[in-house]
Amino acid sequence: MRITNKIMQNNSLNNINNNKVLQDNLNTQIITKKKITRPSDDPVVAIRALRLRTNVSEVTQYYEKNVPDAKSWLSVTEEAINTTTDVITDMQKQFTKGSNGDLTTTDRKTILEQLKALRDEVYATGDADYAGRSVFTGYRTDSKLSFQGATTELYRVTEQLTTKSLESIAYVDKGDVGTLNSSNLSTTAISEQDVEASDVYRIRLAYNDLDQGAGVTAPSISYYDTTGTLITVTPTIVSEFDTVTNAYTDVAPGGANYIPETGEVILDEALYLAISAAKDDPATAVNEGEIRIAYDKSRWAEGDLKPEHYFACTKDPLGTPVIYNPDYLTGTAEKQVIKYDVGYNQSLQVNTTADECFTHDVGRDVEEMVRVIEEVDQLESLSDELTKLMEGLSETDASYATVKGNLATVNKALTLATDKMQKMFENGITKMQDHLDQTNLALTNMGTRSARLEMTESRLQAQQTNYKTLQSQNEDADITEVAIQLSSAELSYQAALLATGKIAQTTLLDYI
Repeated sequence: MRITNKIMQNNSLNNINNNKVLQDNLNTQIITKKKITRPSDDPVVAIRALRLRTNVSEVTQYYEKNVPDAKSWLSVTEEAINTTTDVITDMQKQFTKGSNGDLTTTDRKTILEQLKALRDEVYATGDADYAGRSVFTGYRTDSKLSFQGATTELYRVTEQLTTKSLESIAYVDKGDVGTLNSSNLSTTAISEQDVEASDVYRIRLAYNDLDQGAGVTAPSISYYDTTGTLITVTPTIVSEFDTVTNAYTDVAPGGANYIPETGEVILDEALYLAISAAKDDPATAVNEGEIRIAYDKSRWAEGDLKPEHYFACTKDPLGTPVIYNPDYLTGTAEKQVIKYDVGYNQSLQVNTTADECFTHDVGRDVEEMVRVIEEVDQLESLSDELTKLMEGLSETDASYATVKGNLATVNKALTLATDKMQKMFENGITKMQDHLDQTNLALTNMGTRSARLEMTESRLQAQQTNYKTLQSQNEDADITEVAIQLSSAELSYQAALLATGKIAQTTLLDYI
């Protein structure tokens, strides 16, 4: 085959051009610091790059966004629970101080004011939020835990209780002591025999100051007896201030009294025993050990816990109803857990629900203690008035016997009420410890989640470093090696030009 000059020129130009293409590729690698600029440059590197970039992007999302967000949520929650623990500890100290012995009027007033302030602080802490989202209200992050101001929204609440809610409490019947005032101390005689202490059975509801009177749905108590039959009892609504019927002692046989002012259901002994005997049968679909009490409430004070975060309830049942938590009544409710994705196929719960540390019992225990302290203060004040009045009388005065009898009656009521107060202070220490234990459990769970999150964060950091290293090895060009290759290509280019120039100078005419 004859090789002509033209063929040699074309081959030379083609090779020179290939060399320039190589130089261009190497120069591009130096400028971009990447091995390839198009998938076609190296399909294997391109496919591996896509996979590694996806891995880096996912890990970065978890490590730099999800994990910090979860840590912030846990931090806010942990801080709120720590505050609650401190507040309940202070409450316990006040109960301990009250149980130490004789208290002066000043001591009681100090304890009274402290308990009121601490009670308000507990539920105010429950309104903590993270980035505008309430942290203790489950899925309803746009709703505060408590009412932010007084309101008259009507709720029909159904509390689902167990036999643990049944309790026996000491009650002091003051007889007609409540009818005495500064104007009739010497003219109205009251009987000492009517003043007595007794034990009553009750269920304390989550709220007091409940609705009563016309237009209010009467409360109902539903439970299963020992045969598994659903029993419904309609309590008699009796005001705490009723002077005819004693809400605590005048209970119909087998029935119950409902006291709206205090939110208590007082049970006859027979009904108490019947409800206490109810036990859940695991073989049945229903919970025979459950007690349900339904009632209406429309007067809410600032700081009251919203019922939709705790119970099955209906807001505005007489108008356009809004139904909350209907699955509570069917037994299909699931805990409102908020989880963050913090890793591949790994999620972590970040929220603590209100029932874990902000129960109604904390405030209700304090309210009862406050009420008893105020009752003792009133009786003590009344006793002081009668004592001063007694000092100004002689045995011959017409009112002497009346004042003397009234003083003895009031002092008897004061002794019984003081004894009740003392026992409540002592029991309050145990109750506050129970609340503290429950709060500490929530705090422990929060600490466990935080520890898991820290371990996950450490692992993600290592994964991110590893994936970025692999990505760099796959995509990034070795600049030193590329520079050497470029220098070699430039040298080859110069040599090709020189050789081609010499060959091109010789033609067929040189041999003719």
